[in-house]
Amino acid sequence: MRRGARHGLLPRPADGAAPVPGGEAGVGKTELAKTLARGLGAPLIRLQCYEGLDASQALYDWDFPRQLLHLRAAEAAGVSDVSRLEGELYDRRFLLARPLLQALETSPSVLLVDELDRADDEFEAFLLEVLSDFTITVPELGTIRAERPPVVVVTSNRTREVHDALKRRCLYHWLEHPSFDREVAIIRRRLPDAAERLAGQVARAAQRMRETDLLKPPGVAESLDWTEALVALGVRDLDPGTAAVTLGAVLKYREDQQRVLGGGGAAGLEALLDGG
Repeated sequence: MRRGARHGLLPRPADGAAPVPGGEAGVGKTELAKTLARGLGAPLIRLQCYEGLDASQALYDWDFPRQLLHLRAAEAAGVSDVSRLEGELYDRRFLLARPLLQALETSPSVLLVDELDRADDEFEAFLLEVLSDFTITVPELGTIRAERPPVVVVTSNRTREVHDALKRRCLYHWLEHPSFDREVAIIRRRLPDAAERLAGQVARAAQRMRETDLLKPPGVAESLDWTEALVALGVRDLDPGTAAVTLGAVLKYREDQQRVLGGGGAAGLEALLDGG
């Protein structure tokens, strides 16, 4: 895999699952999860992973401010039954369901665990336990089991390797960048105000950039960003000068911009746009 590559993993729930793709960053794995949810008529529940993410932030937490208000209201009402009051504090109404619990309690649903590699090893192990039987235990309330396991999509940017224990429980499929015609169709579908010629020029330029040794080759997401910026500027026909001043919408590293420009400013883009 090239630098920055992402892969998608789909834990296999009891009622079966379809493959979910991996591929370069920006190729559309997250968008595919959204489309999968729309196709299944199920809500998409997203868990964005990051360093330091722990179980309470992903699973559930208690609504401390509401619990405190309840205590004060009970005190003002003269409630003296301490045991009863303690029991009320851990009622289901004070439980804040985070993405994992939301997915278990929502049937059907699609759970997107995005960029798992950004989380710690300990959280990955915890996630594996939850996704193995789709059951969690809240000590104060008991066991909560998914009536119907959610379809789970897991993506990774490979800042570290996802452990084999999780990979073994997943279906894997690599998603390539789209062909030229397919990318034009995507741009036209997402941005209908873009002229057909402009969509073709952007797609062709993006395809050629991906063949260059860049730190971050543009994905479909960047093609859409670039096209959206050009449409906002009223551009219908992309020329080297306009491409040069809008290059920051598609290339996010200075070194990549210099490599594409080839030291010749806007003139370095002529070959990139040739035939567009």
